[in-house]
Amino acid sequence: MKHHPVSTAHAAGATTAVVFVACRFLVGLFPDWMFAMGQSWFHGIALQKLGTADLVSGNFFSGLVSATVSAWLVGYLFAYFYNFFLGKK
Repeated sequence: MKHHPVSTAHAAGATTAVVFVACRFLVGLFPDWMFAMGQSWFHGIALQKLGTADLVSGNFFSGLVSATVSAWLVGYLFAYFYNFFLGKK
């Protein structure tokens, strides 16, 4: 089964956008819990030294756009390489 690169890229970008918005919502509601969870994902890196940033709309939108575009590119490349290696059988 081949992946259509643009469809896969759209799915990756949309999924990332939904997760990004949900994460922002959860950080607003439960900042300490989300900070602790993020800390646990980075295997001992001291995030406390980095501090926290205000959740301003400019940061939110630039993060949303950059994360979505990055995921779109990863999705496209994934489908391209998947199809490439599928054809090598």
